[in-house]
Amino acid sequence: MPLSLNSALDGLRLSGIRRFSALAVQTPDCVSLTLGEPGEDTPPGVCVRVGEDLDCGLTHYPPNNGFPWLREAICAWEAERGVLLSPSNVIVTDGATEALFCAITALLNPGDEVVIPTPAFLLYDSLVRLARGVPVPLDTTAHDFQIDPQALARAITPRTKVIVITSPNNPTGCVLDRHSMDAVAEAARARDLYVICDDVYGELCYEPGYQRFSAAYPELADQTIVANSFSKPWAMTGWRLGWVGAGEKVASAMAKVHQYAVSSVPAFLQHAAVEALSTSVAPMRASYQARRDLTVEALARMGLPTVTPQGAFYAFPSIEGLGLASEEFCERAIREAGVALVPGSCFGGEGHVRLSYATDEKTLATGLERLAGFVSALR
Repeated sequence: MPLSLNSALDGLRLSGIRRFSALAVQTPDCVSLTLGEPGEDTPPGVCVRVGEDLDCGLTHYPPNNGFPWLREAICAWEAERGVLLSPSNVIVTDGATEALFCAITALLNPGDEVVIPTPAFLLYDSLVRLARGVPVPLDTTAHDFQIDPQALARAITPRTKVIVITSPNNPTGCVLDRHSMDAVAEAARARDLYVICDDVYGELCYEPGYQRFSAAYPELADQTIVANSFSKPWAMTGWRLGWVGAGEKVASAMAKVHQYAVSSVPAFLQHAAVEALSTSVAPMRASYQARRDLTVEALARMGLPTVTPQGAFYAFPSIEGLGLASEEFCERAIREAGVALVPGSCFGGEGHVRLSYATDEKTLATGLERLAGFVSALR
């Protein structure tokens, strides 16, 4: 038998976000607005707990799914937000990436289809392909990044098994309205579909009345998988901590994937995770909202149409009137203006670029100034 590799890898692309971030690093004096990396540091009280646990010798194997007291804390935190999970059905994961990996691997058989409203984070498409499923993009650009029920119905076939939703969204920052969520819930109900909710930006929603899908439709609890992370709200991206929760049947299957993929998350990080759950993210949210306002105002002055982000820390302006594809736009912005963005094509949203305003305000202001000069020169 000839030496070969897993053919499921053949169609996967390396991260375009990382590519343009690397180009920024390689370009002297370039301002990078690429990564979804909080400019703030992890709250000090969270970091202190790690030192305490190391001093106490908490360095041995923890339970695969996480210590019971952490899973109980996660469930209490979720319950405050209307999401009811059982500690026995929660798995502490290596970030939301592993949470989503566990969910998709546990659910899919070869050929199963997954509807992914786009623009969307590339991870979903890649994980579906790795599981030998079929990603089905659902373009939302014509509806201000909301889900049109008719378009969703057309995307669903007898092979459809899962719908993935992210609200607030990466890369648009948009929050799904009740009309969009009703469309997903009705499809899940009528066609016996699973709904994977990537809720990593839920704590960074700026608008009143925000409600997560799992809280809005508790009757679909056995069909809903909730993935979340400590990375964004508490500026803990490097900690690689998250969780995933579901009904008993799905949780049991995901626990097997988790056990054989990573075994567990480090023992000495888990009290710190409990500390994070009790730490308010309101100051960070207010800071991101102020940067959102600064960004939206600057893009308006540039004449770049932008659907106002309602959460997360991204803007997704349209560049369709400038005569460049998004990748060329971003490459030239780095070379000619010293500012780095991410092409919309990386998210299935050609004709747009993603701008991260997670960085500090001074860096953001400089980047926006350089972007304005670049756009003006193109016109």
